[in-house]
Amino acid sequence: MFKKVFITGILILFTLGSLSAAFAAEGPGGNKRKGKYTYRKVVKACFERGAVDSASPKVSPADKKQAEWKAIFEGKNFGEFGCDQEWADISDADALDIYSYFYNFAADSPTPATCK
Repeated sequence: MFKKVFITGILILFTLGSLSAAFAAEGPGGNKRKGKYTYRKVVKACFERGAVDSASPKVSPADKKQAEWKAIFEGKNFGEFGCDQEWADISDADALDIYSYFYNFAADSPTPATCK
């Protein structure tokens, strides 16, 4: 009896682990926390250069759905953000982190961004 319960428990844990790994693999794969920091740093640099009126970002992850952010970042169409000079200088790794931030907090994500 104990052996059956033990094996069943192991199978349940394995199944839950596999499912959580599958859901975690859906996103772009960058560091969303670093992406938030990097995005704010890009906007701040743009503000200091005088290209925008405010140091706080005008674009929030919750402004669009995940598929829309995917199209923007995969197409590297950053015109909506403004700050063209800063976006042109950004590395691919930093762009992936920012994409992860926007994707994971998009309007249709499990945890949409609630403030800018």
